[in-house]
Amino acid sequence: MTPSACRLCGAPGPDDAGVAAVAGWVTDRDERGRDGRLCPACARRHVRDIESKLDHRWW
Repeated sequence: MTPSACRLCGAPGPDDAGVAAVAGWVTDRDERGRDGRLCPACARRHVRDIESKLDHRWW
């Protein structure tokens, strides 16, 4: 699945559905259970927020 746009900054997803094009994109789920996607830049900026949502069993 090719990401459509970053939910934080609105950066468009890559036109190419190849692995290299989508490798840096992250899928997350908000408080309401909706899936969203983060571009590589936003994912790097918010990696601690993403990690804090993980269940402690994953650590």
